[in-house]
Amino acid sequence: MDQILAAAADWYVITIIGGCFVLSMVFKALTTIVTTASRERSRREIAAYIAEGSINADQGERLIRADVNRGMNRAA
Repeated sequence: MDQILAAAADWYVITIIGGCFVLSMVFKALTTIVTTASRERSRREIAAYIAEGSINADQGERLIRADVNRGMNRAA
């Protein structure tokens, strides 16, 4: 009986660790999706400002480039 309980406890621990690992991968994927969607939304907004003439193309390019450089600094 003790061997069965020990084996069950081992499987329980392995299952908990595996579940935490899978959950962390899911959260990382969701974070990446939200970040990418936000970046693309910002790019569309900058393009709309350029199209309506609120900012010129050079300013828009600098804004987009600044966002890319900020993302690279976070990863480093």
